[in-house]
This record gives sequence, C-alpha cells and structure tokens, in this order.
Amino acid sequence: MVDIHSVSELLKDLEFFREFGEATIELLAGCATNVAYRPGDYVFREGGSADAFFIIRHGDVALEIHAPGREPLVFETLHPGDAIGWSWMVPPFKWSYDARCRTVVRGLSFDATCLRGKMEADHEIGYQLMRRFLPVMSRRLLGARLQLLDLYAAEKAR
Repeated sequence: MVDIHSVSELLKDLEFFREFGEATIELLAGCATNVAYRPGDYVFREGGSADAFFIIRHGDVALEIHAPGREPLVFETLHPGDAIGWSWMVPPFKWSYDARCRTVVRGLSFDATCLRGKMEADHEIGYQLMRRFLPVMSRRLLGARLQLLDLYAAEKAR
C-alpha cells in the first residue's frame, strides 16, 4: 500500500521547517509542489531564472561551477533534507551555479513569487526563512571559494 502524505505533512518531517508553527507550515505548503528528477537531470542551470527553491527528500544533487576549458567543478553534494537554491531571494533572481542530479531525486519545489509574497505580507515568515537560508548561503559561498582556491593552486603547480 502506498503511503500518501500532504505537502504540509512532508514539511513537518523536514528539519528545515521544524520550528515553524502549524499555520506557517500550511502557508508555505501552498507554495510547494512535489518534483522528481532522473540521474543527470538539472534542477537548474547557472544564469537561468531563479524562480524556486528546493528541498531534497530523496537522492543526491551536485552543485557545480564552470571554469573555461575544464569539466564542471563540484563544490558540494547535497542529500535528503538539504535546501537547494538561494538565488530566488536576491535580485536579479538568477542562478549562480548548476544543480545536477547524481541519483533519482524526489523533493519539494517552492515557487519563489509565492514565497516572496508571503514574506512581504508577514515579516516573521521572512525572518524565519532568512534565518534558515543565511547558513546555507554561507556554506555554499565557502564551498565555491575553496574549489576556486584548489583550481588556482593546481594552475600554479603546472
């Protein structure tokens, strides 16, 4: 028998949303849809419109940056429970890197326009989302920086 959960029930099970109250979970669930990807699919591509963010429920996603003349550099691999994408919060709302599925991935996609509207209407929701995304943003920027340092160190060693 298949166990079917509502989006709000799925959110309650995710660490990212644990401290949100019932009413806020319901509001956020209204912006979310279930998504699925195959290995090799892109969740998003650098430069594309950042119109959503994602929470992985199953599978692994590699975050990649491109360097001319090289294979994409994976600067972080994300797993179940991780949030993907913060560019939806920062104008001009364009992705800063690629997110490519390493495995079959199931997750939740949150519509950015819907979320930004809820954040404007209720600043507490905005604060709580920002509080959760700032550590994500910091980790991603550090990961990209470390990959770039490795790239340039390898260049100097040649």
